[in-house]
Amino acid sequence: MDPPVVPRERLGDWQRVDETTERAFAAGPVSVDASTVRYERAAARPPRPFCFASRLHIRPETPPNAVLTALVERRARSGFRERLAERDIAEVEHRGDRAIAVDDPRASRATLSTFRGVARVGTEKRRTPIEALLAVWESGEYLLGGGAYPIGEGPYPSGGSPADARRELLGIVRGIESPADRDGAD
Repeated sequence: MDPPVVPRERLGDWQRVDETTERAFAAGPVSVDASTVRYERAAARPPRPFCFASRLHIRPETPPNAVLTALVERRARSGFRERLAERDIAEVEHRGDRAIAVDDPRASRATLSTFRGVARVGTEKRRTPIEALLAVWESGEYLLGGGAYPIGEGPYPSGGSPADARRELLGIVRGIESPADRDGAD
């Protein structure tokens, strides 16, 4: 299963660092596999901003519906917290959810979850505040996108800000498409 497409024109200096397909979760006879592609900001110093796009395959084949969407969103938030912990982001707090539009006119509005945490960096475990975003939507299948970036002023090159990082990440997330919808996957 191919991961979703992240439009090259939205990635700028982000570099593809990983692509995986794994069992995201199983509950009774239902299983969910996720195909994910992850990017990191090339020149950034730690903690490096990252973004990802995932496409879910649900067995048995089940069209998106309200109950399934609620389950996918809940499991995605839980899995995202685990991924943040793997990146040494601790003290993660869920700050809320809101609906956002994605670029695909056939897709539902995405549920965007915002998290805040603290990254521990280096041997001295310097603490850097982090904001992380996770979006979940359906377009005939479930797609996820998100990432994290420092929200302190220190990690940004001159002229950059956390607001710029958030705007850029949301632009990447909104552009994610199913591979069936677009040729030329990155």
